Amino acid sequence: MTFKLLIIAALVVMTVGRPEFASPSYSAHAPPEDPVRYDFSYGVNDAYSGTPHGHEETRDGEFTKGIYYVQLPDGRLQQITYTVDGDSGFLAELKH
Repeated sequence: MTFKLLIIAALVVMTVGRPEFASPSYSAHAPPEDPVRYDFSYGVNDAYSGTPHGHEETRDGEFTKGIYYVQLPDGRLQQITYTVDGDSGFLAELKH
């Protein structure tokens, strides 16, 4: 019985003596320190299926533009060209 009380007392002391940690603060609208800039692209010509596809994208700060494409089963090449300018949303144009 004494051993159980000693264990319970030790757990209480550990719980009460534990330091509290401050939670990190986040701001949803904090601007990035440096503007985001990147370019990437890839292309695949799958010899097994014969289906080429790829993607290219460029971003400079708030402006993003890109294109991705895939060959459809009927042989047409489908291209989607898109832009995003700040909060304007994703604007896409589809071509076959």
